[in-house]
Amino acid sequence: MGTSKGLKATVLLTAMAMAAVGCSGGNTASNTNNANGGASAGGDNKAAETAPSTEPVTFSFFGGDASPNWNSMQDAVGKAITEKTGVTLNAEFAVSGTDQQKVALMIASGDYPDIIFPKGETSKLVEAGAMVDLTDLIDKHAPNIKKIYGPYMNRLKYSKDDPSIYTIPTNTMVDHTYFDAGGGFELQLAVLKELGYPEIRTVKDFENALREYYEKNPTIDGQPTIPLTLNADDWKIMITVTNPAVYATGGPDDGEFYIDPETHEAKLHYKRPEEKEYFRWLNHMYNTGLLDKESFTQKNDQYLAKIASGRVLGLIDQNWDYQEAENALKGAGKHERTYGHFPVTLTEEYKDHSFVDIGNGSGYGVGLTTSLSEEEQVRAIEFLDWMASDEAQILNNWGIEGTHYKVENGKRVIPDDVQDRKTNDNAAFTKESGIGLYAPLSVRYGDGVKDSTDNYYTTNYPEQITANYSEPMKEALKAYNATTWKDLFPGKDEFPVKAWGAAYNLPSPSTPDFTVPFQKSQDIVRKAIPAAIVASPDQFDAIYDQMLTDLEGSNIPEMEAMYTQLIKDTVEAWSAK
Repeated sequence: MGTSKGLKATVLLTAMAMAAVGCSGGNTASNTNNANGGASAGGDNKAAETAPSTEPVTFSFFGGDASPNWNSMQDAVGKAITEKTGVTLNAEFAVSGTDQQKVALMIASGDYPDIIFPKGETSKLVEAGAMVDLTDLIDKHAPNIKKIYGPYMNRLKYSKDDPSIYTIPTNTMVDHTYFDAGGGFELQLAVLKELGYPEIRTVKDFENALREYYEKNPTIDGQPTIPLTLNADDWKIMITVTNPAVYATGGPDDGEFYIDPETHEAKLHYKRPEEKEYFRWLNHMYNTGLLDKESFTQKNDQYLAKIASGRVLGLIDQNWDYQEAENALKGAGKHERTYGHFPVTLTEEYKDHSFVDIGNGSGYGVGLTTSLSEEEQVRAIEFLDWMASDEAQILNNWGIEGTHYKVENGKRVIPDDVQDRKTNDNAAFTKESGIGLYAPLSVRYGDGVKDSTDNYYTTNYPEQITANYSEPMKEALKAYNATTWKDLFPGKDEFPVKAWGAAYNLPSPSTPDFTVPFQKSQDIVRKAIPAAIVASPDQFDAIYDQMLTDLEGSNIPEMEAMYTQLIKDTVEAWSAK
C-alpha cells in the first residue's frame, strides 16, 4: 500500500508538464501558506516563513468512503492541485462504504498508505502505532489549519488520556450553517400538490398523505405505485430504518446511542420505550400495505432504481443516500417526482433534532501514517495545509474560474449551463471537474462563511439554493410559507448545544471488551428490528421485547458503560482551558 521512497523522490515528468500549463484557478489567497500568519508563539518561525516545496511527489492515500467518481486526479481540480503543490495521490477508496476490513488488513501486514482518511477505524490504527502525532507538525507547518480550527484546537485531541492529534477533522465543516434540510421524512411534490399541500407533522399525517394519494394513483407511468420504501442494505439500515426512530422521538443523532443530556449516560437508543412505538408504527405500515414488502431484502441499487422510476411516494432518508436517483428524475424532467422534507415525529409532543447545535465538534478526519519519514511528514502536512488555504477551498468548492464559475461585479457566479450539468448530470460532471472529490483532504469552512472577497466559500448559500429549485419545488415551498425546507424544522436555538458534539464522530474504544459486545448488539438489532417490522401485529411485542432482553446480555451493558465514560471524558477534555 505504501508508496516506495524512490518514487517519492523522483521528479515526475508529467507533473512538470502540468506545471508549465497556466491555471485559472482560485483568485484570492496566495499559495505561499504564510498569508494567514506565522507559527504560534514558541513555534519554528523559520519554518512558517519558508514557502512549502512544490517539487513533484506522489503520496499513497486511502479513503474510508467510496469515491466512485475518482479520476486519478485527471479531473480539472486535481490537475490544478498537482500544479500548485506538486502532489499526486495514488489513491484507493473503500468500495462498500465500510473501511473495517481494509484497515484490518493494513494493521495485520503493517503496510500503510502515507495519508489516510480512516473514518471510524482511527482508534484501531492508533492502537497499532500506525498514526503520526500531528501536534508539532501543525504548529510549525500548518498556518491555514491553525487559522480555521484556532479556537477549537482542543477538540482535535484524541482523548483525555492521550492529547495527541492523530487526525484533522475533514467531514465536519467549521462554522457551518445549514440553509436547507436534507433529511427527515420525504414526500413527492406531486403528492403534496394533489392533496392541497397538507400539514405533515406526525407519522399519522405522513401515513394519511401516502394512503390518500396511493388509493387515487395505484400506478405511475404504468408501474405499481410504492407508497414507502426503506433501504436496509448493509450499514444503510441505520440511515433509513433505525436512526429515524431517534429523530421521530425527539432525540439527536448520536449513532447507535442515546446520551442523556444531563448525566451523559449512554445506552443503545433502541432501549427507549418511545422508539419501540415508532417501530410499531412501521409494523403497522407494513401490515397495511403501505411499506414496500422488499424493504429488507432489496439491494442499494434496487432501492435507487425504484426511486428513479418516479413511483416511490415517500422516503425516510437523507438526500445524500438517494441523490443519485433524484438526479435521474431531474434529468428526465420529472421534477414533480422529487421530494420535499418534513420534520415528522411520532406525535406532536416531540421535536425533530436535525438541526441541534453540535458546536465545532471533532469528527472523522485525515491523518499521516508512520510509513512516512520525518521529512516526508513535513511535506505531507504542508500539502494538507495548502488544501485548507482560501485558494484551495475555492478551487475544491467552485472549480476553475472561467470554466466552472465566473466573477461578476466581484461575486462568484455559476453559469446556467454549468449548474444544469451539476444538477442533471452530476456523476459525469464531478468526474470531469473534480469539484467535491477532495473533501477528505481539506479542513474547510462550512456553508455561510465568507472569504476576504465577501464571497461564500461554498456554493451552498440561500440565493444559490433557491435559484436551483424547480418550479414544482418553488410552488410547494410557497404553499408552506417557506424559503427552504429547513424553515419547517425546529431551529438550533430551540435546543442546548451538545457538549460532546456528535458521538458518532468520536473514536470509539478499539479493545475487544468494547468491540465484541458492540458488534453483538449490532447483530441482534439488525436481525430483530426487521423481524419485528414484518411480523404480524400480535407478534411484534414478543420479538421486540426479546431483543431488549438480548441487549442486556453478552457484556453489552458493560460496553455501554465504557461509552458513557468516553462521553464524559470528551466533555471534560473539550471544556478544559
